[in-house]
Amino acid sequence: MAQWQELLKLDSALQSQVRRLYEGRFPTEIRHWLCHWIESQDWGSAAVVEDAARTCFQGLLEHLQEQWNRSIQENIILPGPNFSGMRDFVVENFQEQPMNLAALLSECLKEEKKILASVSASPTCSSPVMTSQWTQLDNKVSQMKLQISELKKEVKTLEGLNEKLDYIQKTWQSKVEQNVGLAQSQALVEQECQKRSIFINQTKHIVLQQLVTILNEASQIITTLTGVELPEWKRRQQLACIGGPEDTSLELLHKWFTAVAEVLLAVREQLQKLQEQDQNYTNSSGLSTSIAEMDGFTRTLIRNLLTNALVVEKQPVMQNLLHRPLILKTGVRFKVTVRFLANLPAFKDQLKVKPVFDKDVEEVKTVSGFRLFDFTRDDSKVLDVDSPNGALMAAFEHMSLKEKKARTKGSCESPLTVTEELHIIRFVTVLHHAGEKFDIEASSLPVVVVSSSNQVPSAWASIMWFNMLSSREPMNLSLFINPPPLTWEQLAPLLSWQFLSVGQRPLDPDQLSMLHDKIVDNPDGLVHWTKFSKDESVWMWIDGILDLIKKHLADLWQDGYIMGFVSKQRTSSLLLNKPAGTFLIRFSESIRDGAITFSWVDQSNGEKHIHAVEPYTKKELSVLSLADAINHYTLTTPGRSSTNPLVYLYPDIPKESAFARYYKFSGPSSTNKNITAYVHRMLAVVSVNPTPPPSPPRDSPLDIDMDNNQTDSSQKLDEFLTDLLDFPEWSHLQTLPQERVADSVFTFQEHGSLTQ
Repeated sequence: MAQWQELLKLDSALQSQVRRLYEGRFPTEIRHWLCHWIESQDWGSAAVVEDAARTCFQGLLEHLQEQWNRSIQENIILPGPNFSGMRDFVVENFQEQPMNLAALLSECLKEEKKILASVSASPTCSSPVMTSQWTQLDNKVSQMKLQISELKKEVKTLEGLNEKLDYIQKTWQSKVEQNVGLAQSQALVEQECQKRSIFINQTKHIVLQQLVTILNEASQIITTLTGVELPEWKRRQQLACIGGPEDTSLELLHKWFTAVAEVLLAVREQLQKLQEQDQNYTNSSGLSTSIAEMDGFTRTLIRNLLTNALVVEKQPVMQNLLHRPLILKTGVRFKVTVRFLANLPAFKDQLKVKPVFDKDVEEVKTVSGFRLFDFTRDDSKVLDVDSPNGALMAAFEHMSLKEKKARTKGSCESPLTVTEELHIIRFVTVLHHAGEKFDIEASSLPVVVVSSSNQVPSAWASIMWFNMLSSREPMNLSLFINPPPLTWEQLAPLLSWQFLSVGQRPLDPDQLSMLHDKIVDNPDGLVHWTKFSKDESVWMWIDGILDLIKKHLADLWQDGYIMGFVSKQRTSSLLLNKPAGTFLIRFSESIRDGAITFSWVDQSNGEKHIHAVEPYTKKELSVLSLADAINHYTLTTPGRSSTNPLVYLYPDIPKESAFARYYKFSGPSSTNKNITAYVHRMLAVVSVNPTPPPSPPRDSPLDIDMDNNQTDSSQKLDEFLTDLLDFPEWSHLQTLPQERVADSVFTFQEHGSLTQ
């Protein structure tokens, strides 16, 4: 099977990774229709041998032409794929440099293999990795199921023995009346009946003792499930919500909860049968009281199990903020999924779940100014089996919030800011089964409700802080009234997870060391909430960098070409020991909204100097990618020819080896030579007379609120249309820059001459 066909079987998140490999570089339609041929070529060799590259290039065009001809013949009424357009794209972009095409496809095929390898190496929902602890628990559950299966046979045998004895006892007298000669055997028959009655009662005692053993084992397993395994899963889910690489599969818990529930219901059924035997037959064992006590214990175990079986499988998340769950915005749709772990046929269609906002939350009464919210619509759902894995679940896909009572000027001042105020969504249901009523609840993790998209970074800081500190129920929703500090040992992995989530690459020890020096400034090694999120806004700076990576630098970050967090002092010490032309890429420390720069070393008059280009902001990178900026960077010095001083990416990687596959245009000349009424121009990246001091500070306000109403209205319109139309193309629309950046590094160089 083709590698491409394997990729098409992956989930949407992994398929998105594949799509990003080709996005803006090579049509995935070509990759799809020519998958077998593309995978059969040696693109690695073609990337370094021009003749081989041209052969592959011509082969690609011929196969596209062949597919086009076949499409025309087979699709007389409906149009087929646009193979002509695909062919034109290849010719336009790679005819002059076919080796670039080979390098691109070689790299993409390698990355595809890495994605497939990661799937086979990582745990999946269908086959979670079994630890020794889980293996022991799984064996206990399996053994218990086997025991109840054998006991069912024993109880059925007892039923047969009771029926036979009862038949003999009730028909013997009539047989004696019909045959007087049998009267002399009366004593013998009664003796045999007594023996059988004793045997039945002894067997019943043994069965009851075995049921007691099963119940004791079930009690221990339920204690483990509800007191250990389920809380540990909830903790893993907490960490996964804030970016931790945790396994949140519910398949093992689903298996164990279902199996234990099945065993306990079977125990009740067997106890009922034994009770009926004791009542219906004359040879009563006198065990009715013991059976009733065991039945009561069984009901208690069932209640403990079922009232803990409802969980929030997927925490609340907005569609346009999938990587940051638990942040909700008023009036914007979000989704959440609940699941009942004890999935038995008897429970199907019996559980109607209703979400309730801030149910039984004490902070509503105790915290002044605490905001009140409600759902915009009643959205109760009946749990049903509608997933491939057979889970009993309900997906709430169209939930949104409205504020019932907004904060007003002059009202009681709240000790919490909007982004520090924590709320809970509870999911409540009632199960009626076998004469029992079970009140069942499950709670989401605390959520933060915002009214503006500008509040999202601060809200995410609260979500991260809370979930690193709080792991026990009931959740402390007043945590930010007096927030405890985090140790660096807690904060370091948390920050690393953010980069892993956004850019598929965590922070290394050197990067964390730089952040430690910037964040931790006290001897006890603690990081206080105000230091992290408020006064000096360390988090806002980091969040700006995360946004920069997500929008413009994901590939370069994932490949490890961005050193990122490196101080100016360490930059100098690293580069001064390298040949002239060596450069490294680091994040700006002065621009709070996220920017990136590169520093390089040159040598003049026998001395080495370190230079840093003015940082590239998000707006600038939306016009020209960082790879293209590096490729076409020009250093202009009076009296010297213009050159590109960037030769080796630190430590010693040739620039082309690192960045060639990311170039989006091959050269600076992009004018239409057929137009003669204008001075020809080219887009270039130029610095004039660089000076050793790096990165001049350019402060930007941290709480940007300019044109807030216009921005927020536009965001709300986007969100509304996304919900209404659900067009997948909507999210790909790009906003064009409205004006040039002041002091921009982008300039238009004029050349040629005017024509009359």
